[in-house]
Amino acid sequence: MKNQINTKKLKLYSWLVILITLAISAWFAWELAGNARMETDLDEYMPKDHPAFVYSDMAEDWFNIKDGILIAIENPEGIYNPGTLNKIKDITKALQDMETIEDADVTSLYTADNIVSSEYGLDVKAFYKRTPKSEEELTELRELVIANDMVQGRIVSDDETVALVVASITDSVFSMQFYEDILAFADSYEGPENIYVAGVPIVEGTMAYLGPKDMKKMVPIVIVVIILVLYFVLRSIRHTISTLAVVLISTIWAFGLMAVLGISIYAVTIMIPVMLIAIGVADGIHLYSHLQLFLDEHPGATVKEVISDMIHNMWKPVVMTSVTTAVGFISLLTSEVLPIKYFGLFTAFGVLMAMILSLVFIPAFGFVFGISRKKKKQQAKAEKHSFTERLANNFALATIRHKVFVISATVILLGVSIFGIQKVWINSSFLENFERDSNIVLTDAFVNKHFGGTSSINVILESEDKDAMIRPEVEKLIDEMQTEVETLALVGNSFSISDYIRRMNQVMHADDPAFDVIPDSQEMIAQYLLLYEMSGDPENIWKVVDYDYRKANVTIQLKSDNSKDINQAIEILEKYRAPFSELQVEMNYAGSGYKALVFTDLILTGQIKSLLLSIVIIIILLALMFRKVSIGFIGAIPVVLTAAISFGVMGLFNISLSTTTALVSSIAIGIGIDYAVHFIERYKIYALQTRDKGLTIRETMHHSGRAIAFNAFVVIMGFLVLLFSVFPPNRSLGALVSFNMFISFIATVTIMYLVLYKSNIFFKNKK
Repeated sequence: MKNQINTKKLKLYSWLVILITLAISAWFAWELAGNARMETDLDEYMPKDHPAFVYSDMAEDWFNIKDGILIAIENPEGIYNPGTLNKIKDITKALQDMETIEDADVTSLYTADNIVSSEYGLDVKAFYKRTPKSEEELTELRELVIANDMVQGRIVSDDETVALVVASITDSVFSMQFYEDILAFADSYEGPENIYVAGVPIVEGTMAYLGPKDMKKMVPIVIVVIILVLYFVLRSIRHTISTLAVVLISTIWAFGLMAVLGISIYAVTIMIPVMLIAIGVADGIHLYSHLQLFLDEHPGATVKEVISDMIHNMWKPVVMTSVTTAVGFISLLTSEVLPIKYFGLFTAFGVLMAMILSLVFIPAFGFVFGISRKKKKQQAKAEKHSFTERLANNFALATIRHKVFVISATVILLGVSIFGIQKVWINSSFLENFERDSNIVLTDAFVNKHFGGTSSINVILESEDKDAMIRPEVEKLIDEMQTEVETLALVGNSFSISDYIRRMNQVMHADDPAFDVIPDSQEMIAQYLLLYEMSGDPENIWKVVDYDYRKANVTIQLKSDNSKDINQAIEILEKYRAPFSELQVEMNYAGSGYKALVFTDLILTGQIKSLLLSIVIIIILLALMFRKVSIGFIGAIPVVLTAAISFGVMGLFNISLSTTTALVSSIAIGIGIDYAVHFIERYKIYALQTRDKGLTIRETMHHSGRAIAFNAFVVIMGFLVLLFSVFPPNRSLGALVSFNMFISFIATVTIMYLVLYKSNIFFKNKK
């Protein structure tokens, strides 16, 4: 009677646990639906207090440096016809009429300044205000453009088939709605000309658009795969449902907390659902694996006895593995890259919630809906030596017997990995997040082919002396730097105050090409600039030099946002640091291209910090958990090997370290350490029970080795789903994590097991 009352109370409490869990989940889901926001500004990925970003932001204010939306109008027959020229004019005026874009921030053949000589000395005119109709007018316009290298090749292609309209915007303007409006705007002008839209804001918008869309496709596939794999492993619909419920609820809680705290969703953090679904099943697998082994030995046990034994024997390893997994992700807080910080923090939160739910929700689910038991025929088979037990026994013996081969293979693999690590490179390219044949990449390539480039870096020159930037020696050095950097194939164009000076000098000498040089007189340079200010739009000048001529901005246009390519340009630019310094001019960098380069350094330093920190913390935690310093180092063997092999593979297969693949080592350590903890904990239990090394390792292999194999299989299958992502880095991440899980599993049951076995640990005390 008393037992019946206790059972009823347990069921009541279990229902209460389930209902409270579902209520909290509903609240988080409500918050997520109402407050979730996708971050589209890539500048928000970067730390605001970093010196490079602080300086770049100041320089952007000084010279009104903004990322531009590039609209290319192509007419294969040539742009010099009334229809195409009128379309260039219409697009320009329509952009200027937009509330979010200022008139001065739209540049095209229609708005560009043409510096020409006049009877008064110097004049600045528009290339055309009224669309030319006659052949004579069209020919005159074409000749004016060809004669002006500030326009030809910059906003009109050299083959004269494409014209460019550039609309510069601030970060605050850009939103998903603005992105969609710009694309719709460009489409409305399609035909007979081809319209292409490119630029950094478009890349950002495409990532923000495709990211959620990609995850909407990934998450259902992951869920289906996990359901199938869990059922294959657990052989129970009830156990599969409860394990899956844990990971889905923990995922909702993690994203719900982000929404409650007002933290935006980034391209990296959007992968958290796939991570938690694949990772969170581990606790359920280990709990149910132990439960099934207990039922094999005690087929008549009550639900209460089975669940009590499961909690009593498994709470400790479940807590230990979850804490160590969370540490692997929390170590990402050392990164200065905000999305990686948030990814680490909220994935760790999700892992810990999955732990709590596994220890509370799964038992409650069992009390309410019961547990799955084997049928009589299955039970009869289980009483004999099972296939898995024989396999575990044979594997344990073979590892000992062939220990020389195992150790030699590990050493060789480690040596090859160290060689590969030296080839690892970092890449902050956002374009390389897309398929090479995707519209965004093809459009970018088209614009890069015909113009200076869709990416840029800005060289900022500063001096304490007034008029320093119009001294002939400074101007000539700027011009020399531009000439040399333009010899690189990846550099399309460069632009600075020296381009204005050279153009004005030539114009003032009857357009003689021999005078397309910097004059030797500072007074003459000052006079040219004064004439320009009086004749043209001085706003254009203030984009390349400040009012006192103490600062100058040199824009280097690049045909790639690849970090290797940007570094090539930086190498040439750096050669001029010392010569400028001799002229009391300091050189710095700004702009989105340079910030992306600094971004790569932050990824590398953050990765090294988080990797070292997580390994150190894990060693300390294991030493404290098992009260043996040696266990800390033994348990770290699989994750250290996995991290080394992972980076080695990346180097050997030319897989770059990016914001996405930078997560690999933390994921590998976070998940891989679970295998070591479960194995060591079970090894310790059997060692103290049996005092027999042979029996201990066989039982450990059968219990934890079996569960670890199941866990690795489920996680590998879950992450392999990322191979269906539209983003190549996500596919690389899925393949690498799956590979790492396999390596962690093998390293745990071979090399770590050998060290554990040969060390005689847990067998030294004969009491």
